[in-house]
Amino acid sequence: MLKREKRQASLGDSLLCIGVLVFLLCISLTKLGVSAHIPLALGGIFSGFIAVFKLGFTWKEIEEGILSTINSTMQAIIILLIVGMLIGTWILSGVVPSMIYWGLNILSPGIFLVATTIICSIVSISTGSSWTTAGTIGIALLGIGSALGIPKEIIAGAIISGAYFGDKMSPLSDTTNLAPAMAGTDLFTHIKHMLYSTIPAYLIALIIYAVIGFKYAGQAIDSSQITQIQQALSASYNTLSPLLLLIPAAVIIMVILKVPAVPGLIIGTLLGGLVAIVFQGASFKEVLEVAQVGYTSNSGMVFVDELLSRGGLNSMLGTVSLMLCALATGGILEKTGMLEALATAILKFAKGTLGLVAATIFTCIGTNLAVADQYLAIVMPGSMYREAFKKQGLAPENLSRALEDSATITSPLIPWNTCGAYMSATLAVGSFAFLPYAFFNLICPIISLTLAATGIGITKLSNQSDVKVEKEESIA
Repeated sequence: MLKREKRQASLGDSLLCIGVLVFLLCISLTKLGVSAHIPLALGGIFSGFIAVFKLGFTWKEIEEGILSTINSTMQAIIILLIVGMLIGTWILSGVVPSMIYWGLNILSPGIFLVATTIICSIVSISTGSSWTTAGTIGIALLGIGSALGIPKEIIAGAIISGAYFGDKMSPLSDTTNLAPAMAGTDLFTHIKHMLYSTIPAYLIALIIYAVIGFKYAGQAIDSSQITQIQQALSASYNTLSPLLLLIPAAVIIMVILKVPAVPGLIIGTLLGGLVAIVFQGASFKEVLEVAQVGYTSNSGMVFVDELLSRGGLNSMLGTVSLMLCALATGGILEKTGMLEALATAILKFAKGTLGLVAATIFTCIGTNLAVADQYLAIVMPGSMYREAFKKQGLAPENLSRALEDSATITSPLIPWNTCGAYMSATLAVGSFAFLPYAFFNLICPIISLTLAATGIGITKLSNQSDVKVEKEESIA
């Protein structure tokens, strides 16, 4: 067999393969209503076909690209599986229910919108899920706020702001694990780096909600739904003592002490299992089962059961398989130079740190608009700009923060995006109706761009050897 001359992909090759991938994803997600897994794999197959028969790559070379990309994210995959186990043991032990129980106590008529945002933040940080937060506590708060005469679209905006603050910052969230995996940094470094953009955006959002809430400060509140939720939680556990909050506090302390993510989360999982046995009377068998398949709540209250029936290693397998499909396709695109060709074309218009961060943010938003999935809006731009950030001398946590400040945050604001469709259907409020009031989601990308323009909160690599050191530290 004659050996074909190998060549790197052109911009046209890149646009063709990515265009086919986007087309398959759009059709599958919006028209057929199927998950992104197989369309991603089909996009990879098409790209592999172009790589072999047009660009002259061998299967061995393509396979090396796939495995190299997957291997670079194995730490994140391991963390996701551990997080699944941690969620299960923390719910069984009463840690997550305690966070929710005591978080509901801060509800006050005079600051209903602020309290709603904070409550949803606590629940979302506790569970790592914006969807679960909106579909449970969010619905209850929507009913309470509506009874106060507050417009539903404003309440929905506060719910989404709080839910996505927690989703963005919680180590239990899949997007919070996915972003650093694609950027090449570790989970805890990523979370700490996000504080630069997340805290200012959150505080500004709370101030705006406080100003709006003054109009409704004198009205009485029907707290019966909150009381019912707290009673259902109390009836399901032996104790919901604030002492249980020492478990997440211990994990936070480990973050501060720079304990690596994997052992830190394993310790958190083991502590959750121990507390479940000592405080809740769970058996060792129950702890093992919950760590594997998750917790099933039988409180008799729909809100509580939907909120707490989750977790377990098995719950993360869908996200892991999505990552593997996306990474396999991304590995082909990267190995053949297709991502580099596309990124090079875009980066011609991006000058300096601001230009690179802006290119990342607008690419993420564009991917959210085109592909309608926040995971892919993290994976694709993350693969595209990973090397560009290194060449610019920027640490990978700058990229992971930009990914979350755009891909994660803007997904619920797009009606045809999976997140936007879910939020709209769950809260019974149109996406364009609550969009102007989701202040945290709107402000976060602006803060991120401001940081890039001023250089505040931007971490640089002093030289190329730092890239290698940083990568080794993230793997350790």
